[in-house]
Order: sequence, then structure tokens, then C-alpha cells
Amino acid sequence: MADTWARAAVDAIHLSPTQAVLYLSGGASQAIGWLLSVPGASGTVLEALVPYSRHSMIQLLGKVPSQFCSRRTAEEMALLAYNRALKLSRPGYPVLGVGFTGSLATTHPKFGDHRMHMSTRSSNRHWVSTITLSKGLRTREQEEILSGHLLLKAIADACKVPGTFVSDLTQSDLSEECETLFTEDEELEQLIKGEVCFKVYPFLSETFTSDAERKIILSGSFNPLHDGHIKLLEVATSICGDGYPCFELSAVNADKPPLSVSQIKDRVEQFKKFGKSVIISNQPYFYKKAELFPGSAFVIGADTAVRLIDPKYYDGDCKKMLETLLRIKNTGCMFLVGGRNVNGVFKVLEDIDIPQELRDMFISIPADRFRMDISSTQIRKQLGI
Repeated sequence: MADTWARAAVDAIHLSPTQAVLYLSGGASQAIGWLLSVPGASGTVLEALVPYSRHSMIQLLGKVPSQFCSRRTAEEMALLAYNRALKLSRPGYPVLGVGFTGSLATTHPKFGDHRMHMSTRSSNRHWVSTITLSKGLRTREQEEILSGHLLLKAIADACKVPGTFVSDLTQSDLSEECETLFTEDEELEQLIKGEVCFKVYPFLSETFTSDAERKIILSGSFNPLHDGHIKLLEVATSICGDGYPCFELSAVNADKPPLSVSQIKDRVEQFKKFGKSVIISNQPYFYKKAELFPGSAFVIGADTAVRLIDPKYYDGDCKKMLETLLRIKNTGCMFLVGGRNVNGVFKVLEDIDIPQELRDMFISIPADRFRMDISSTQIRKQLGI
């Protein structure tokens, strides 16, 4: 890499734990090349996409934007990239979404401005910048290099890495930027509304050191979290082998109002005391959780396994049940099933008639490895709450 500053910036970015997804259109493509040309890129760049054509951009955004090259489009690209990064990243690592859209010099004179809009999005920070370049001052290649430098600087800032950057912008170029920091309450509000797909509270001590790709997830309401939950996840992790164990709480319930921000924070506090990682999502259904956490192992009780294969929960349609669970299977997910009281009888996986097509995605947790009949419901009754 001939550019000394860019090389130093990329080295620093790769040394940070941040993992990023980049969506760029109309410029700054050299930033991708610089990031990928330095060792360590696989730890930083999860995905880079250049939706250059009109149809590609429409497909990415899921709509026709009012303007393809605009601040709003760059912001929407960054948010989409952030949500994509959440799904692709290693558990517990900070993630970054990057959006860029530009209208730079071309082979023919342009009537409009030469401009670029770039945005970065992390869990608690949103940054956006609009730059209008002086027409006729630079060639397309020079504008391309400048846009790459500016975007690389934005990525470095978002990764909180040090470095001295001298901008090539002149006094005749116009630059405007805006930064917004979110409180924890605002982050959770965005999650409840569906703007952000999930938020990770990485209380586990192995954060940033584990290379485990597979998440081992115990989902529940955890009202309250108890020793049975902790023990079940520990046993499931030992059976599953290499993996990152975490709990998952959905802020949105299938048949109840969504949890409030204060309720979520109260329940998160339980995991902090135990030193266990928890993910807050907005998906109550397992087929949606599988899309959020592909390749994961979900830890469930036998009672949940019974409901999963019951056509009653699929409008009485057995075919619909199979199709839904096969969708989960196709994401690489599986279920580890612990014994549980079902209608007063203790049952394990072997007591459940799993359809043949689905049997290899269910793994039994033997009763001699885990059995605890206590439930959150019983605890609430005992406490009178």
C-alpha cells in the first residue's frame, strides 16, 4: 500500500475489536481495498457490498429512495449495515455499520454538485457527514482517493483508534457533519421499535478473546433468572463443545405487550450479577431468532420442544409446521433439549415423537446431566409476585 497514512490507519483499525459491514455506492471504494490489503482484515471486515446500480440500491434499501445520493440514504445504508454486522459478528464484539453514497466526477460534465454523504453507526453512536467538492478542482481518480481517505478516517474514528489525519479538503470545499450519542434507554427504545435487531450485554469474561463462531443460546423471559437457567446453559455448553454461551431475552412477546425499557434493564441486571452474557432481541419466534443467530444452538426444555412440533401453533397445518422448522434447520441452527415437566410428567427428548425430517436437529440433554424442576413461575408464586 503506497499511502502511508492509510496503511497506519488500517493497521490501527485491525487492532481494534470492532467488526464492520460496509455498504458503499458512487465512490470511496478504495477504502475497501485498503482495508482488505492489510493482514488482519478478516477480523474487521465482515462484509463489503457496492450496490452500484439503481436496482441493486433499491434491493438493498427495500424501496426506491427519494434521492439515491443523499444524507438520508447514507444513514439508511449505515443502519442496514449495522444490523447486518450484528448478525454476522462474533458474540460480544462491538460492531459498526458504514454507509457511503457519492456523486463524483464522471467522463462527462455534471450539472449537479460533486458530493458525498457518509455515515457510521455503532450501538450508541450515529455519525453522518456531507461534503460538497469544488467542481473542476480534481479528477475522478483524485476525488475517489479523497473520498476513500475521508471514509477511512470516519471508520477509524468510529473504532476509537488514534491517528493524525491531514485532510485534502480546500477552503472552497464544503463540509458538514453531525454526531448523535444514544443513551442506553434510547438504544432499547430503538430495539423495541424494530429499528435495531438486537443488543448484546457482554458480561462474560471471555469477551473479545473467544474465537467461538457458534452461539449457544438459552432463550426465556427470566422473570426471575434462577440457578436452573445457569446450570442448564452450562451443561448444554459442555455437550455442544466449542461455543459462546449466552442468554437471550425477547423484548417483544407473541401474546403480551412488549417489555418496557425499565423492565428490560431490571432483568439485564440479573445477568450482570451472575457475570453472564445476555442478548436482548425483538423476535419472540424461533424461526425469526434463527435468522438473527444463524448457526446457533438453542437450548430449550422438553415442554418447548413439544410446542415446537405441535401443528396447533401453525394454524393446525402439519405441512406449515414442517416448513417452518426446516427453515430453521437450513440456517444451520439446532436444538439442545433438556428434561422438563410437561403436564405434571417429567419428559426428555426421547419421550417426544419428533418428525423424521427434523430428528437430526434435536439433541438430548440427558436427565443424569441436568434435572431441575423449579421454574420462574413457581418462584414468583413462592414470592407472591
